[in-house]
Amino acid sequence: MTDTWTPMDDTNTPIVRSAPSPREGYNANKSQIGDDRLAGWLENEMDPDIMTVPGIGPATAAKIAQGDDGVETTHQLVGRFLTLKAPEAGSQEHCDAFWYWLQAKGVNQYRSGIVQCIVERTEIMMPNLYNQES
Repeated sequence: MTDTWTPMDDTNTPIVRSAPSPREGYNANKSQIGDDRLAGWLENEMDPDIMTVPGIGPATAAKIAQGDDGVETTHQLVGRFLTLKAPEAGSQEHCDAFWYWLQAKGVNQYRSGIVQCIVERTEIMMPNLYNQES
């Protein structure tokens, strides 16, 4: 077993092909989603329209719908996040895997915000899945 965990896509290809620099990966402090917008999204029932997720507009929705691992609904996006949770991965690694998946899909804006929204939503649905300390 290796000391580091590498997130893999559906074809068993590493999402991260090289060691990330300290500035890469998920960082909740880099989210551009305002607290009010995040709270409003979390308070409402989850809408299947992926563009209701803060940070996802038409261009991002089109990018993440592409390919064999593409998603078209909010539910599928949550599912994609959950599939990236490896048993040995801590919360940061799990969030990084999703952040890098978004990067691989060509999402260059609001990546950390999208991750934050999905993390917060899944924490409501499944308490203790995400732990900011690990």
